[in-house]
Amino acid sequence: MEERISKALEIATDTKVFEMGPGASAVAPEVFGNLFPGRKAVVIADVNTWPVLGEKVFKLFRSAGIPVSEYVIDKKEFHAEWKYVEMLDAILDGDTAKARTIENDPQHVEADAETAFRNPSEDYPVAVSVGSGVINDLCKLSSYHHGQSYISLPTAASVDGYSSFGASISYRNSKQTFSCPAPVAIIADIDVIAAAPKEMTAAGYADLAAKIPAGAEWMIADLMGTEPIVPEAWHVLQDVLDSQLSDPEGVAAGNPKAVADLFEGLTLSGIAMQAARSSRPASCCDHLFSHILDMTGYRFNGKLQSHGFQVAIGTLTMCAVFDEFLKMDLSSLDVDKCAEAWPSLEEEQQRALGIFKDFPAPLLGYTEITKKYDDAATVRHQLETIRDSWPSFRDRLRAQVYSFDKMKARLKAASAPCDPSDIGLSRQDLRNMFPKVQLMRFRFNLLDLAKRGGFYDTLVDSVFAPGGPLEI
Repeated sequence: MEERISKALEIATDTKVFEMGPGASAVAPEVFGNLFPGRKAVVIADVNTWPVLGEKVFKLFRSAGIPVSEYVIDKKEFHAEWKYVEMLDAILDGDTAKARTIENDPQHVEADAETAFRNPSEDYPVAVSVGSGVINDLCKLSSYHHGQSYISLPTAASVDGYSSFGASISYRNSKQTFSCPAPVAIIADIDVIAAAPKEMTAAGYADLAAKIPAGAEWMIADLMGTEPIVPEAWHVLQDVLDSQLSDPEGVAAGNPKAVADLFEGLTLSGIAMQAARSSRPASCCDHLFSHILDMTGYRFNGKLQSHGFQVAIGTLTMCAVFDEFLKMDLSSLDVDKCAEAWPSLEEEQQRALGIFKDFPAPLLGYTEITKKYDDAATVRHQLETIRDSWPSFRDRLRAQVYSFDKMKARLKAASAPCDPSDIGLSRQDLRNMFPKVQLMRFRFNLLDLAKRGGFYDTLVDSVFAPGGPLEI
């Protein structure tokens, strides 16, 4: 494990220090002092993570003679929303009163993202993030706004965002990935992480499992020439991914070694994103189902559903789509017919406006399809490429992606959701999301290929048809 992480850090653009093991949090003051000599620290936690680790870290810093303050977000449940980025910006500015006002104002009006950047200054305290994915993303983006890095002490193996480039934040009704560097140091105390609530660890397993279909969709985008695979980013994760997903039972039991292996996989996923400078190595359609739920404020039994639990269903769904896709014979694709039927940009824009008209971000599909639209000549070339490389390319996809049954069994063994009903969705609800999933991000996906090849309806219908993987 140490050798893999050491090699991964060689390609990491942002993270320079990774410490993991029982009691690893004890080294936090030393790491901070080496990276930020003479600087002030502010421990950022929430009401759940402060008693778990935040208070301990605060006392360790104080005992080490490092000037330190704390800010505990007074919420048991919240998403990574822009208001909290503004709140943390105020904390790093030294204006705690403003931060509390923003935090406690349910009617807070989001400021323009372009106004968030400050001039770098050593007078700002350095954020020490103690928490899970939401706290980490808030610290990541706010630190970037202040022209500095930060240190992350994860409290659960729940997401891959600790080490990732970029922060996923809801801004003006749209879930967006904001470009910002990963932390300069990650300190993973396995005693704390293995003791996290089991559902958080299960969520992390699901987030890591998403890299299976996401990898297959990246292979498609690479073949189509839209987002070439970055070899370092691909190999650092995909070469070991199957191994790190091999003990879902140990993950469910909270076995420290299994959880440490899971956390390593999540860390490698984040480093892959650093190397690629995008989230392409880690997500595609699997995550877009989750984004829809986040943007519509979805709750089940009155509770927000975790990122990982939502992604579990998106991942399972995309494995079902791949099952049906890989039954097809694209070597006989009628490219001329597809190219002649290809709609204009204006027609696609109008389709997007209709699909998103009642969505919280009604222009989202319009904006994204405008970015990724290809003309008929390009579509013709793309379809010729996949027709001529089939079935050898299909064999490569089969070697990459898990079947629906295999993914379902793995998720179930890890105690992650393995049916839409596990998070309160019907299969019809899931089917209804497909038009938005296809359109809501500029990233080329399997559904884009299906649209180009004229088999989108056939593909989606087969997933939910009688006898299909997600039969309605």
